[in-house]
Amino acid sequence: MRKFIYSLLLVPFLFSCNTDNKDEENIKLIETYINSVENLDYKSMEALLADDYLGLGPSFGDSIKKEQAVTNWKFFSKNLYKKIHYNKSRNAIVRIKDGENEGDWVSNWAELEIEYKDGNKITLWANSTYQIKAGKIVKSYTFYNEADGLRQMGFFFIHPSDL
Repeated sequence: MRKFIYSLLLVPFLFSCNTDNKDEENIKLIETYINSVENLDYKSMEALLADDYLGLGPSFGDSIKKEQAVTNWKFFSKNLYKKIHYNKSRNAIVRIKDGENEGDWVSNWAELEIEYKDGNKITLWANSTYQIKAGKIVKSYTFYNEADGLRQMGFFFIHPSDL
């Protein structure tokens, strides 16, 4: 009986160790993904995204599936970006217990330095939150201020009534 009670006391410890390992694996997956972004490595990015991947943001209504995301990154890495660097990048584990977005998530927030092939450079604050299942990214929400990036490249906005 005593052995049985001791065994029961170990069960929560074993589950917490299992969760910690899963959390570490999920953080490592996102760090690997971020490295693929910094290296403009669309092949690694493709391998880390689930076949049913859905990316949302930065604007309301923006969405992209895996095939288009990979196609876009191939184009961007060849024609648009010279360099992307994640400064002050931090990750946090988020576990949602119910609802549409139930599951394991890793949230990353960073200061991104982006250098374009035309010489423009911008710095953005960005937040991406990634849902992970079976070692792949199945969904992401990404938020950053697009208008700020355009402003840093010299664009300005005029209301149509002011034309």
